[in-house]
Amino acid sequence: TLDDVRAAAARIGSHLPVTPTEDSPRLSEITGCSAVLKLENQHLTGSFKERGALNKLLSLGEAERQAGVIAMSAGNHAQAVACHATRLGIRSVIVMPSFTPFTKVERTESLGARVELHGETLSDAAAYAQELAAREGLTFVHPYDDPLIAAGQGTAALELLDAAPDLEVLVVPVGGGGLIGGMAVAAKALKADITVVGVECAMFPSMRQALAGQPITCGGATIADGIAVKAPGAVTLPLVRRYVDAVLEVGEPRLEEAVYRLATVQKLVAEGAGAAGLAAVLDDPERFRGKRVGIVVSGGNIDARILAQVLTRGLVYEGRMVRLRIGITDAPGALARVARLLGEAGANIVEVHHQRLFHDVPVRMAEIDVVLETRGRSHVQRLVAHMEEAGFPTELMTDIS
Repeated sequence: TLDDVRAAAARIGSHLPVTPTEDSPRLSEITGCSAVLKLENQHLTGSFKERGALNKLLSLGEAERQAGVIAMSAGNHAQAVACHATRLGIRSVIVMPSFTPFTKVERTESLGARVELHGETLSDAAAYAQELAAREGLTFVHPYDDPLIAAGQGTAALELLDAAPDLEVLVVPVGGGGLIGGMAVAAKALKADITVVGVECAMFPSMRQALAGQPITCGGATIADGIAVKAPGAVTLPLVRRYVDAVLEVGEPRLEEAVYRLATVQKLVAEGAGAAGLAAVLDDPERFRGKRVGIVVSGGNIDARILAQVLTRGLVYEGRMVRLRIGITDAPGALARVARLLGEAGANIVEVHHQRLFHDVPVRMAEIDVVLETRGRSHVQRLVAHMEEAGFPTELMTDIS
């Protein structure tokens, strides 16, 4: 209930700063709605998970605090529990699957938790965590399926509607349902006519399938691993069914685009799950056009290598990084002339591969593959025309359609 969320806010308020709520004029221009961002990626551990974890920890009795807590997570929940348990003087154990990247293990340990690596799947790790909890008398802190966790996550809605009371739509990423369940309870109680929309990644549509009474079929590699949940919670599913107006699915290209847009337009780092709300707005702009839309950026813990890939692929998508295949005569000075022509046309050469050995290249001819930085799609078309006019057959090898 709203009272539960307000009680959570009173409990955690002196421990957590209010995260920023920001209007985004540039994203509003791109999407056609009035976009308001709730920056949950600005928490100390980089995600909204601190709200629920802290609410749960602060609710423990003295005996439970003395015994300690345990959680199963390979990501944000692990860090949230470890951080605040340590700060409150509570022993914490985090069970992670054996495939968890070392950087995440190291980060969780640095926050004061004892990390146990176990199992090849999240289910294996969860089962082992329950065994350890029973064996060592630890309190299990579930990542989403707990009323105290959901109430804690719901405090984000109190802050958002306090900062932007004129919101018409609230868009929230959906994994197990803790965040959207808690936020929807609070939002609907404070503003009955607000529309609450959840967003799942297309490879893990477990909440939508559960709501529809369909068999749950999930799986695959996704950039939005933070919401790649195979089953919604027993606590959260009824909340979503009662308070959420729609649950949408977005595919990998949109999730990737949303991460890219937040980084390049808003100068904001978001993980795939954290960008899911914006991905939904980009994917179906007519649903949100002209409305005042609150978009929850739920986390920012994206792997640096993945972020680098997304940014580079975004440059390719925008035509600002392309590959041209250019035919030249196998003669001294030909390559230098190509480089000069490209430079005159305003392109920056990143990489060149020069080959003449394969049978599809005529004798006394050669091909070069040139990776270029450009100013965008129209500039690329002018580059190709410029090279053709100079007598160099040129093929655009990058799809920028």
